[in-house]
Parts: sequence; C-alpha cells; structure tokens
Amino acid sequence: MNIENAQQVVDDWIKSHGVRYFNELTNMAQLTEEVGEVARIIARRYGEQSEKESDKSKDLGEELADVLFVVLCLANQTGVNLQEAFDKKLDLKTKRDHDRHHNNIKLK
Repeated sequence: MNIENAQQVVDDWIKSHGVRYFNELTNMAQLTEEVGEVARIIARRYGEQSEKESDKSKDLGEELADVLFVVLCLANQTGVNLQEAFDKKLDLKTKRDHDRHHNNIKLK
C-alpha cells in the first residue's frame, strides 16, 4: 500500500466507522499524545530510563501506527497529498544530504 492508498483507506474508515474527522486542533493534540507514547517506549526501552513493568507489554509498532493514522487524518482534512509531499521531500533530502552524511565523521 502506498501513502495515497493509506490516505484513502483512512478516509473510508472515517466515513464508515466514525461520525466525522475530529477538528484539526483536536487531531493535533491527539498526534502529540501518540508521539508522547512512542517517546515513552523509546526512552524506557532503548534509552537510559528504566522500563516499568506496566510498559513492557506496550507495542511500539502499534503506537507508531497510531501516529501514522492521525497524520493521515490531518493530511486528509487539510487537503495534503502526502504521497506527493513525501516524494518531493525524499528527492530534496537525497540531493541535499547525500554528500553531507557521507562526509560526516560522526557517522563513521
């Protein structure tokens, strides 16, 4: 599935299972909350904080999928074609960062 298809799947889901999209500010707050859940897992599982027993069952993939779902909602409701935006951004990063990263001694 490409990003454009994912946007359509989310839109279809909202139309068939939801009442409507939450407004943009509510979705932004939800996105922040979901990113916080990802950050908590990463900080405790891969960082220096100890992981609480109650957090050990948390699924990083599920939390990342929550972030993706809300991002797709925001793109849909603001008229952003994420496939086009992502392709454009990847092209820009490829041109801009190729030599920069290869020449970065911190990455060697």
